[in-house]
Amino acid sequence: MAQNKTTENTGSVTDFLNAVADDTKRTDSFKLVEIMEEQTGYKAKMWGPAIVGFGSYHYKYESGREGDAPMVGFSPRKAEISIYLMQNPEEREALLANLGKYKTDGGCIRIKKLQDINTDVLRNIATASVKYLKEKYPA
Repeated sequence: MAQNKTTENTGSVTDFLNAVADDTKRTDSFKLVEIMEEQTGYKAKMWGPAIVGFGSYHYKYESGREGDAPMVGFSPRKAEISIYLMQNPEEREALLANLGKYKTDGGCIRIKKLQDINTDVLRNIATASVKYLKEKYPA
C-alpha cells in the first residue's frame, strides 16, 4: 500500500507562513494558528510541505488503508485558505449554519479571508472536530 505523502514533519510553521506572499492571507494564517492552538490545545506543526496541523489521530479504514492525520489543519492556498475539520455528519449543517462566507467539500472549508467568517463559530467547529475524532478514533 502507498505511503501517505502528508505526514507530520519538523518544518518550521513560522517560516512556512512568513513565505505566504499575500499579506492578508499571511496575517490570517498566523491568526488561525492562535485560534487553533487555543481551541485544540495542540501546538502547530507542519504536515507535508503546505499544511499546518494541530494534534493527530490514527485512522484505519475498512479497506485496510491506515495512517495519521492532523485533527485540525489549514493551508494558505493561492486562491483561498483551506481549513481541514472533521465534523460529526449529524451536526455538520448546524455547525456551519452561522459560519459566514465559505465554500465546502468533504472535510474542507474554504475561505477567502478570516474577515468573511465568524471566528467564534470557527472556534466551536474546531473544538467539535477534535471531540468527534477522539470519539471516532480513540487512541
